[in-house]
Amino acid sequence: MKKDKSESLDNKLGYTFKDPELLIQSLCHSSYVNEQIDSTLEDNERLEFLGDAVLDLAISHILMLRFKDAAEGDLSKFRATVVDEAGLYEVALGLGLGDYLLLGKGEEQSRGREKPSILADTTEAIIGAIYLDAGFDTAMEIIRGLFSSLLERVGTGELVHDFKSLLQEYSQQSCKTLPRYRLIKETGPAHDRSFQVALSLKGEVLAEGEGRSKKEAEQNAAREAFFYLKEN
Repeated sequence: MKKDKSESLDNKLGYTFKDPELLIQSLCHSSYVNEQIDSTLEDNERLEFLGDAVLDLAISHILMLRFKDAAEGDLSKFRATVVDEAGLYEVALGLGLGDYLLLGKGEEQSRGREKPSILADTTEAIIGAIYLDAGFDTAMEIIRGLFSSLLERVGTGELVHDFKSLLQEYSQQSCKTLPRYRLIKETGPAHDRSFQVALSLKGEVLAEGEGRSKKEAEQNAAREAFFYLKEN
């Protein structure tokens, strides 16, 4: 990676690596490493594994301090909405991580720089790299900054990712059509209903979703379809 690019990402992160090789590794997708002659080069999957654990601990700590009276179940739900793929993807977009990824030719051609799963995984890998480079306290401060927008929305009802709107906007731009939702199953007693919805685009069923309401089922189906379309 060129020095100016490395410095650009350092500035966005608010952190300068003591060991720049860790930053490079965090950006190395397996498809890139597999194409290199240098067998000592490592992909970012181990750093992603570590970053996932560091992120869970840091966000848990921040949430416990912020919501001192919240029950364990509520804290778990709050954390899940912050560190799910959509949240990580949002952070990656804010950093412009797609510009820094090291990808193989196949992923490059299939728009890997825009894929939510690759961007989300890379966000975790960078967190793992910061932890190894500077320790947990520094990693937590970086996480607090990167996830500040998400954390501010916890408990407000604003952090529920509106995948129906996201999918509608994306499908209009990319497919020139809108998704359709169809209720395919409704089970359970009146006080505890469960709904299953199928989502189709251009006549093809892309996803199914379940929920305690039709709205929740449609959101879950839209989430699955949105990420499927972004990946393919």
